[in-house]
Amino acid sequence: MRNRLRALDSTIDVAMAGAGAMGRGLLHQCLATPAFRCVALADPDLETAIDCAEAADVPYEVVSDIGALHDCIRNGQMAVCKDAALAARANPAEVFIDASNAIQDAARFCPVALDHGKHLVMMNAEADLAFGPYLMQQAAEQGVTYASCDGDQHGVIKRLVDDLRLWGFDLVMAGNIKGYLDRYANPTSIIPEADKRNLDYHMCTAYTDGTKLGVEMALLANALNLKTPMPGMHGPKADHVREVHDLFDLEALWKEHGPVVDYILGAEPNGGVFAVGYCEDAYQQRMMEYYKRGEGPFYIFYRPYHLCHVEAMDAIATAVLDDRSLLQPEHGHVADVYAYAKKDLVPGDQLDGIGGYACYGLIENCANQDRQPGIPVTLADDVRVTTKIEKDEKIPVSAVEMDGDRADLQLYRKSLASCQAPTVEAFSEARP
Repeated sequence: MRNRLRALDSTIDVAMAGAGAMGRGLLHQCLATPAFRCVALADPDLETAIDCAEAADVPYEVVSDIGALHDCIRNGQMAVCKDAALAARANPAEVFIDASNAIQDAARFCPVALDHGKHLVMMNAEADLAFGPYLMQQAAEQGVTYASCDGDQHGVIKRLVDDLRLWGFDLVMAGNIKGYLDRYANPTSIIPEADKRNLDYHMCTAYTDGTKLGVEMALLANALNLKTPMPGMHGPKADHVREVHDLFDLEALWKEHGPVVDYILGAEPNGGVFAVGYCEDAYQQRMMEYYKRGEGPFYIFYRPYHLCHVEAMDAIATAVLDDRSLLQPEHGHVADVYAYAKKDLVPGDQLDGIGGYACYGLIENCANQDRQPGIPVTLADDVRVTTKIEKDEKIPVSAVEMDGDRADLQLYRKSLASCQAPTVEAFSEARP
């Protein structure tokens, strides 16, 4: 890909939402990768966007309207603004990257990018999960590509899965390796760890309480038609990924559920991912034993790292140059992540979203939801609880009130309808 990019006659112009940790990394990678140029960067905290541009030593100008934005780009500068919907309208940009952690705002600006003919690449896993089927459909109608980005765990696992399937193996398990889990972490308790890692407190909480893990694995489930064997997956503790054979009854899992998503906890290689493939071919089994992969027929393949923004550009370039997606929700809403109470909740309490004080998220199969399913954790922000809910109970849609005109709720409903999801009727009947 590098040689191909170097041979291009023109640049790949990028507009981006989000100037936090991920946006900062992606801007740096645009500078390091041949042919890429970031022409517009948006963040609701304008000072964060300015700091990002100055840290990267990129010439920029702050703009607030479309004319000034295009003048800025014509003058060879990067346009910096507060409104991602403005950046999404930048004429030179071929691709729009959502590197924010916004959900409600993403429901507004992501469709704008598609309406203006941009390929849409998601480094915002939460918005990707909530709205992906609808945005994928809209992208196809516009003749552009919708894709999850590379570098995060779900993208890296997808590449492992692509490899083992190319080799002739059947996928049995797509697996994540999580270092530490505390379902009750909150933005106060997480401060020491977040400060050490220079992370936003809500973001670090979402990593620690397992919500982000569920979101990543639900994205894989929706792309590859995988199931979770139980709400939240199993997640046994392990010392090393090689113990997967001993920790899971792979044959029984595969027979009951087909290919699944799951994870192991506390195992080496920390930061890695894995996939389990099945092969009963006698010749291949002899060769796999020779290659020290075991006797089979279940084989573990793993990668000891994922590098987030560092790995992202291949998937972005592929979307632009080949109109091909690394990962998208081709099977609709197979799985979702639903909100569970972190503490006892009473009427009048507010849910405060992903990485907050009130709830964590567990992945579940959408087909297992009844007519009043749980509220997706991606929508569980600024929502009022109407009945008593005990700690660790699932929070049903019928137990909350939210503004029915919210952009994220409306787009989520469109997403369910676009793929005739199992929960579409129940969710459309839920009271606002």
